[in-house]
Amino acid sequence: CDPKADSTINLLGGEPLRPVMNYMREEDEEPERLEDISKEGFGGVLCIETGGPTPGLGCAGRGIIATFQLLEDLKLFETWKPDVVLYDVLGDVVCGGFAASIREGYAEKILVVTSGEMMAL
Repeated sequence: CDPKADSTINLLGGEPLRPVMNYMREEDEEPERLEDISKEGFGGVLCIETGGPTPGLGCAGRGIIATFQLLEDLKLFETWKPDVVLYDVLGDVVCGGFAASIREGYAEKILVVTSGEMMAL
């Protein structure tokens, strides 16, 4: 969840990825296929960007939860069967941030990683 939607840009060789929230705003519907919102990046990593709400409107935490629910609907975890799932979320989101992934049961542990470098992932 990042309004700049550049968490996966290094994994995708500098190519931007259309965020889930942008897709839903622009298409006025949820994506029907995982391929509509994802790209396979370096090392076979499946990349998905949540993005953020329209500036000044909405709540980034709700965007995180909406994306989690969408990934369940698209059967991401059953299809890809990932060994590890990384969420790069803002820690300062008042209405959820990284706490949303634990509260909603999508994560068991949180590791806080900070970096002065561009895109820690």
